[in-house]
Amino acid sequence: MNDLEFTGKTALVVGGSSGIGNGIAHALKDRGAEVHVWGTRASATDYDDTEGSNLTGLHYNQMDVSDFQAIADYTPPFNKLDILVLSQGIVVYRRGEFEMPGWLKVIDTNLNSLMACASKFHDMLAQTSGSLVIISSTAGYHATKGNPAYNASKTGAIGLTRTLGQAWAGDGVRVNGVAPGLVDTKLTKVTTDNTKRREAAIATIPRGRLGTPEDIAGAVLYLASPLASYVVGQTIVVDGGLIL
Repeated sequence: MNDLEFTGKTALVVGGSSGIGNGIAHALKDRGAEVHVWGTRASATDYDDTEGSNLTGLHYNQMDVSDFQAIADYTPPFNKLDILVLSQGIVVYRRGEFEMPGWLKVIDTNLNSLMACASKFHDMLAQTSGSLVIISSTAGYHATKGNPAYNASKTGAIGLTRTLGQAWAGDGVRVNGVAPGLVDTKLTKVTTDNTKRREAAIATIPRGRLGTPEDIAGAVLYLASPLASYVVGQTIVVDGGLIL
């Protein structure tokens, strides 16, 4: 049996409507999993013209992850869950995170919602001896002077991964994470769409290129598979060597 085959498995990718999450969702689907994704828009067709979004073959539901009661009240359209990937994330530019509305918006979406989602699906994952993968960022390992909330939320996500890994291992739930470096998605367009910034960023990456959602998906596939059956509470940095 191929350890990276997920036929018969059910996965939910929060934030799977575009970007890194969408790449992860398709990597799981392409290997046989039934994949559900959450996004912010009313329906899957609302993403038809969105760069980095392909919902073909995925089961879509709308969810505002900053509405913790909505998460608690959610009735899943699946009766079992083997893999939960938490890939939600936003950033507020132009120093908006230095003001409380921007700070709270980012912290609620990037950090507090992780716990809301993890708690919601803990029991389902325990029933299948499932895997939870939290997507953080290399920002959790260094300063990002323009975005304090983003930085704090990603640092918190890495700590949460460690602690849930320890707390839930005895329940049969493996919790791990992936910290992407600079990946070319809509969230990073402020850098990747600016030629000078893009070239300067690539110059700092030993691998010599930006990351792709598929690069991150590879690490998620490993962590969700039997190959990682003894890996608990770890966050794998996938950044082309950026923070070395």
